[in-house]
Amino acid sequence: MVSAEQNLGLVHLCACRFRGKGIEYDDLYSAGCEGLLKAVKVFDESRGIKFSTYAVPVILGEIKRLFRDGGTVKVSRNLKELYMKAAREREVFTSKNGREPLISELAEKLSVSVELLSEALSSGQPVMSLTGTSDDGDEQIDISVDSPDEKISDRIALHQILGELNAEDRKLIYFRYYKNLTQSKTAQIMNITQVQVSRKEKKILLQMREKFMK
Repeated sequence: MVSAEQNLGLVHLCACRFRGKGIEYDDLYSAGCEGLLKAVKVFDESRGIKFSTYAVPVILGEIKRLFRDGGTVKVSRNLKELYMKAAREREVFTSKNGREPLISELAEKLSVSVELLSEALSSGQPVMSLTGTSDDGDEQIDISVDSPDEKISDRIALHQILGELNAEDRKLIYFRYYKNLTQSKTAQIMNITQVQVSRKEKKILLQMREKFMK
């Protein structure tokens, strides 16, 4: 029996892909949980597919509904307030110094990070339609937008495959690809030779690739 509680990590992974898009994480997570519950309710194990493979599109569908229901990308209250503060501070700075402030200068004045301020300033810009028209109004302009669905599914599959490795193989992959250590350094830590690391790494990657392609 599939448990919703045991699969909340799927919701977190899906919600994180939409962070910074104008909707609070808590709202994204809440919508994702609704999708998870729907997936649990109708999932049929007899179909022979993993629950995550079935659940991710359902979770994403509920999260995307937040954006569709609003008509445009929603902007959180905190970002709106920061945008207004930044606009006022920019006017004061420009009037006093005779030039526009750098984002770093403005961020320092407002005691926020450059990343957060950039997000707030972007939220105040006019919304661009994903299906706009050309200047003469005759042709539709298709603006390509990367869908997170495939990336999330791949990431979840990778986590599952890593979890199936034995402790030693998982440690080798961790040192090589998460800590970015050389084969020689990995060999020292694991108390084996560099040649053994090379052989084991090739074998593990081949096994992971085969599982990933199933």
